Amino acid sequence: MTRYAPFSLEKHPATGSRGMVVTNHPLASAAGAEIMLSGGNAIDAAAAALFALTVVEPMMVSVLGGGIMHLRLADGSHSILDCLSTAPGAASGNMFKPTTDGKLPNARAVEGRRNEIGALAVAVPGALAGWCEAIREHGRLPLASIMTPAIRLAEEGFTVTPYLADCIADCAADIAADRALAALFLPDGVPLEAGVRLVRPDFAATLRTVAVEGPSILYQGPLGDIVTTRLREAGGVMSTADLGNYATIRREPIRATYRGHEIIGPPPPASSGVHIAQMLAILEGFDIGGMGFGSPDACHLLAEVLKIAFADRAVATADPAFVDVPVERLISKTYAAERRSAILLDQAQSWGPGIAAPESADTTHVTVADAEGNVVSATQTLNGLFGACVMIEGTGLLANNYMYNFDPHPGRALSIAPGKRCFTSMAPMMVAKDGRVLHALGLPGGLRIFPSALQAIVNLIDHGMSPQEAVEAPRLWTEGGPIELEPAFTAELETALIARGHSITRVNRVAGGMNAVSFAESGLMTGAACWRADGTPVGIAGGLARAGVRFTLS
Repeated sequence: MTRYAPFSLEKHPATGSRGMVVTNHPLASAAGAEIMLSGGNAIDAAAAALFALTVVEPMMVSVLGGGIMHLRLADGSHSILDCLSTAPGAASGNMFKPTTDGKLPNARAVEGRRNEIGALAVAVPGALAGWCEAIREHGRLPLASIMTPAIRLAEEGFTVTPYLADCIADCAADIAADRALAALFLPDGVPLEAGVRLVRPDFAATLRTVAVEGPSILYQGPLGDIVTTRLREAGGVMSTADLGNYATIRREPIRATYRGHEIIGPPPPASSGVHIAQMLAILEGFDIGGMGFGSPDACHLLAEVLKIAFADRAVATADPAFVDVPVERLISKTYAAERRSAILLDQAQSWGPGIAAPESADTTHVTVADAEGNVVSATQTLNGLFGACVMIEGTGLLANNYMYNFDPHPGRALSIAPGKRCFTSMAPMMVAKDGRVLHALGLPGGLRIFPSALQAIVNLIDHGMSPQEAVEAPRLWTEGGPIELEPAFTAELETALIARGHSITRVNRVAGGMNAVSFAESGLMTGAACWRADGTPVGIAGGLARAGVRFTLS
């Protein structure tokens, strides 16, 4: 494997034969492993890890958030559990006042940041409904058992990591505007520092109630009344009827082929399955592996296919209940050939959509597998860091800011409409061959998620990287403006890309902490997490004593 952008690994993978749990916090990985060791399967362990993350990674995930779970069951079937948030019934296409024309780089900017911060930014949450449905339909243990590690962490406390402390400091001004949030994360007006112990008794009490009553306590019960009352008092529009009407959706995954592999991902309103398949179909006509990782040719092609995908995404990928998404056209080899033929290897281009418009920052990820063949790749989020920066006082619940994902301009594919599902870049992806899953992966990072997942898949298939190398390798990103390059890419690459007409911006990181599980034919699993977050793989091996073994004193 030729590398024009050499990089060193900062973390090491874990291996296991009986199970693997990889999350973006060590205590969440421990929670998932605890549940699996207690007799739970991968679905139970993934849910336990997600509940734990609501405690220890509060800037990223909440019971009042949303997301996508890609489930591969022991019988070989795949399904996508869509628990994305929806626009409230009182929402409308003109509920925000845009301050730009909707073009890059500030396409979603509105007056007062009201789609980003505060109660009006909150969409109807789907996370709790989705997690509980996955447990009910495919899990093995009761909800109360699965939530035990999270409740313990909230009651007894946990040590604040430098990552959490940095996020609090970065968002201190927005956090300070909410009394309950400030009391937790800005005691005496000062951001919590790494190393201090954070206890969340209000949230522990809420989790205990949910563990006993189940999701109905939020969607049809008194907890929902508390949430909607608090939000409406602060200027929000979500109602108890919105919570009562919320429903998860089971969707068939997008399936595509790439160099003999099957690529499986979520369909719209997620961008990832469609546009990763689209980009891979275009790249299949080039010898990416032969170009070498980090070479000017390979990086130029990645940038061009990203621009093509984002141009098509802007007009076509949204909630399929509101927009007729041309999925088959977008992922077809014929359309890929059309787009590929227009790419110039020596020159950057501006790309518009190749299809007609139809009529009409921050996340977490867990990857979990068990020895029975169940695999979960789940991306969940509050959307922005600390979501809307609103805490429901007395409950410890943080509210999402999913309304920021909509286009604030009316009359477009991604515009707001009552009950419309938020579109997303989440990419809980799996790669299979001959019916056997080889890799499952995902990451946080907003608009940079599915481009980063694409690059990991290319790293694994084209560049022959190990799982650890694939998740830690330097990334690039563009949606049509400058190319963002991580530090490990060389100055020579930057010069070569500029010579082709690209504009370059250097950034410390593109998207967030990716984690992955890879599967050997022997049954051995390898878990990997990258340097961009607190990701930690926990592998499970060993097992019970051999049947019939007796210990006797001599």
